[in-house]
Amino acid sequence: MTHLWVRSEQRPNEERAGLTPDGAAALIAAGIRVTVEESSVRAIPVDGYRDAGCEIAPENSWPSAPADAIVFGLKELPDDGTPLTHRHMLFGHAYKGQPAGQVLLGRFRAGGGTLYDLEYLTDESGRRVAAFGYWAGYAGAAVALKCWAAQRRGELAGPVATYAGSDALLSDLRTELDALGGARPDALVIGALGRVGTGAADLCTALDVAVTRWDMAETVHGGPFPEVLDHDIFLNCILARPGTPVFVPANATGAARA
Repeated sequence: MTHLWVRSEQRPNEERAGLTPDGAAALIAAGIRVTVEESSVRAIPVDGYRDAGCEIAPENSWPSAPADAIVFGLKELPDDGTPLTHRHMLFGHAYKGQPAGQVLLGRFRAGGGTLYDLEYLTDESGRRVAAFGYWAGYAGAAVALKCWAAQRRGELAGPVATYAGSDALLSDLRTELDALGGARPDALVIGALGRVGTGAADLCTALDVAVTRWDMAETVHGGPFPEVLDHDIFLNCILARPGTPVFVPANATGAARA
């Protein structure tokens, strides 16, 4: 029987979970054994996993997990240099030449373990099955709106809290925007047909923020794009790497609105 061990995240300020209680219940129904560590930081309480039928283990006890367990988390493992003996599933950032990634791979080599890097898990067509997606865009747009609202108040945006779900997030944002007298910004989303862009546009639409949706057809000429300056918020939902044309160079015409 496959055994999935969901570890508590140990990276500072990381409260996300890679598996929800509903997802755990579906895995158990499919015949997978699921162990979930207690966590002092995870946004989802451990009781939900217990109710779903998961086994519960002490926080950060994954180094002593059974040898056949697949240890699952989102972000980096503690950088303590210890050899890694288990199979691990996480965003390892190990195959793009990053120095820290090479150190991580060395730990797997030393311990005889295996890394299933979430960035490199693909289906038969080569499409990533664990890519940053819809909710990344949704949450990113929410942060942008919080920053816009804070600027309207003449303040800096404070830390973003954890929300119980999307309804709670929308309620909080709607209250914050309504407190400004009903004013709403408008937004330009580049990459609007992708997973991230769709999430960002949906968040804006849910809050009555007018959205201009651009994708490949609107950006094929390569820029510049002075139209960016005609919007209050610019949400870049594409992978911008070295060599990507500058969206708005310094000599672009137009001026941002106050």
